[in-house]
Amino acid sequence: MDPVTQGVLGASVPQAISRKRHIVAATVFGALSGMAPDLDSLIRSDTDPLLYLEYHRQFTHSLIFIPVGALICALAFYYVFRLSKRWQISFKLTYLFCLLGYATHGLLDSCTSYGTQLLWPFSNERFAWNTVSVVDPLFSLPLLLLVVAAYRKRSRGFGQIALCWVIAYQGLGFYQHYRVQAAGTQLAAERGHVPLRLEVKPSFGNILLWKVIYEMPDGYYTDAVRAGPELTVYPGEFIPRLIIERDLPWLDKNSQQAKDLERFAWFSRGYLSLDPVNPLRVTDMRYSLVPNEAKGMWSIWLDPRANNNAHVILKQDRDTSAQRREKFGRMLRNRVLRESMGSE
Repeated sequence: MDPVTQGVLGASVPQAISRKRHIVAATVFGALSGMAPDLDSLIRSDTDPLLYLEYHRQFTHSLIFIPVGALICALAFYYVFRLSKRWQISFKLTYLFCLLGYATHGLLDSCTSYGTQLLWPFSNERFAWNTVSVVDPLFSLPLLLLVVAAYRKRSRGFGQIALCWVIAYQGLGFYQHYRVQAAGTQLAAERGHVPLRLEVKPSFGNILLWKVIYEMPDGYYTDAVRAGPELTVYPGEFIPRLIIERDLPWLDKNSQQAKDLERFAWFSRGYLSLDPVNPLRVTDMRYSLVPNEAKGMWSIWLDPRANNNAHVILKQDRDTSAQRREKFGRMLRNRVLRESMGSE
């Protein structure tokens, strides 16, 4: 989730249990601790671009690390802020605020589609409950306003309302997920397909328009579903799956590029396809701005001329052109189907 939302959610929980005289400390410590796990983004390598993908949302986001991460935050904040005479607060209470704030981070990230290793080091499973987009203003703005109100009014009541809003919105996200998953299952059945697996995820910035992707033995089908009062399906594309022996016959299985491809497949949960235009580009096709398309938002590039120790190249492929934004907006507003019917 975006840092602002992580911060305000981290602040709302300690606010909700704080006394009036500690609201300011609860807000600051909770917000900073709520954002702290994303410091793992600093783990990068100039030579190994996939290192970031391996460590982001890993140990700092795991459930077992919460007490440790909170302790690090509490030690830092307590000794920094105790220099101010206005901050009369015990270390025990500082730790409690940091613990509550830190604990929200991994759980909120798991509600998105990216994947979070909640059970590290016991499992490298990436949990993704797919109930909210990584950026969703309708979720974040009311939460922000309520946290600011709790801070300004020195009232934990607003923090408690903020938590109610989080629960209500996530509950709606789970309900929308259930509706779209049922629609995707029905769509596959109408095509005579029995999917090997099927996933649904909200599109960017909302829980109204969703992406449906399911796997068949020969590839993937991706469609869009608008989950308004009535469900509207926007049929999408079929994408052949990546078969290394067929698509990359030159790749040495013992090379670093082959190992990187395996790492990328783990990160992408196996949803890999070969770009038909650029046969050296392998795409994580789970994500796209227009949800019934398979134009991935990041990919790796391989080089048959590279030596066996060379890493792949990781690239961002976020096509946010005006044409694609307009296509996304028309789906979101449910204009595509209506206009096509009106032109008949």
